[in-house]
Amino acid sequence: MNLIRKDIILRPDPKRVLFRPFIPKTRKQILKIIARILKMSEDEVNRKYDEIISEFGKRHNKVDNYFLKQFESVKELVFTDEPLSLKRKLLIGAYFTLEYSFESSALFNPSIIWHPDQSGVPEGSKRFILSLRAIGEGHISSITFRSGIVNKNDEIKIDPPAKFVTYADIIPDSFYQKDLFIRKLKELGLQNDFSKRVLDELKDNFTMNELKEILRQTVKFYSFTFPNAEIIASKILNLAKSNYEIEFARNTDISERVIFPATPNEINGIEDARFCEFRDDDGSITYYATYTAYDGEVVFPQLLETKDFYHFKINTLNGPAIQNKGMALFPRKINGQYAMLSRQDGENIYIMFSDMIHFWYHKKLLLRPTYHWEFVQIGNSGSPIETEYGWLVLYHGVGAMRKYSLGAFLLDKNDPTKVIGRTKEPILTANENEREGYVPNVIYTCGGQVFGENLIIPYAMSDYASSFAIVPLKELIKEMMPI
Repeated sequence: MNLIRKDIILRPDPKRVLFRPFIPKTRKQILKIIARILKMSEDEVNRKYDEIISEFGKRHNKVDNYFLKQFESVKELVFTDEPLSLKRKLLIGAYFTLEYSFESSALFNPSIIWHPDQSGVPEGSKRFILSLRAIGEGHISSITFRSGIVNKNDEIKIDPPAKFVTYADIIPDSFYQKDLFIRKLKELGLQNDFSKRVLDELKDNFTMNELKEILRQTVKFYSFTFPNAEIIASKILNLAKSNYEIEFARNTDISERVIFPATPNEINGIEDARFCEFRDDDGSITYYATYTAYDGEVVFPQLLETKDFYHFKINTLNGPAIQNKGMALFPRKINGQYAMLSRQDGENIYIMFSDMIHFWYHKKLLLRPTYHWEFVQIGNSGSPIETEYGWLVLYHGVGAMRKYSLGAFLLDKNDPTKVIGRTKEPILTANENEREGYVPNVIYTCGGQVFGENLIIPYAMSDYASSFAIVPLKELIKEMMPI
């Protein structure tokens, strides 16, 4: 098969930095820092803040806004009624801020999606968005983006990333549906007398602030009745925090936008987003991505959705069939139902159907490890791609020496529970230039696209950097073993 590797390598860039909160572990230390700044004269404050701006101002956009935000997060510990100057507030905020190089270690596991804006693109070309998993200090993962164009000659050009990186605004007052919230509480084993009292006070649609206030009141009045009330309240609140919205400024470039962990369930990372362009029955388009949230101990499958890549909704995926990693949504409903691939047991690929995109109850075994290069485990590598031949699915297999390779299989278009073709040998495996990295001998992708007569595969090299390969679609179909 005539696979062509492109001469493109996207490497991690430690110069790309964003702001993160820096909050010392103890209240005592926070108080000491604030007290030291309050003792400074106004001239000292002005001089020190000007030094900070001179050193960091050109590395970030809207520095003052973030410093004020950080001041607001600690201002209740400023034990004085005297008004503070703006620069003193900004200086306090600066001491509770750090720079974080979010892609200093790796830039990998890409997923390609066609850009919603195709204006100005030359005839025969198409603009795309590439999502990537970035890893920085502490092995924390986030989602970052690049844009580019592929032309009729299969030449791929990546746009240079913007100078600045933008942290999204979290929208705290998203509405929550009470009936769906109850289902998730039941699934997590949090349905009890305490949570019932909380839920009885909530409206059918409620906000985060309303939930916080009712939790506060319920803990206050029933702390003796329910000795573990604070623990239960914390878990209920964490569930709500896992369903939120974020928004980026409209004047930002796609490469400026970074989706960084924002909830307790994501504190150790957002991993391996698999994007798809979902077309609903009415013709409307929503861009979905399944990803894995990780808190350091447990993985939480999540669903991200957007119409424009500025405003994003993040929700939990729920139900007994939601386990493990590697969810991938089909790009349209099949026979009136949502469909998704998964890997609940860490070894095989399953298929699931549901009337509700956020709740999944049943699974069916679809594919098991069969060939030498996949004896350890298999898993999907992106959302299924609809072709005239059927649903084309990229998948990865793990073989001897924990070597990851990519293959493909084909599902019946009308009944995707039927596998009608599968590659016997891998279509892409690490060569000598790709096998060295953070995790050696790994080739991985989170989603490709068909363009013209070819399949474009963005892929990661040994969990470090990313590149592209192009495979003639007809040759790939011929390569598949008949089932």
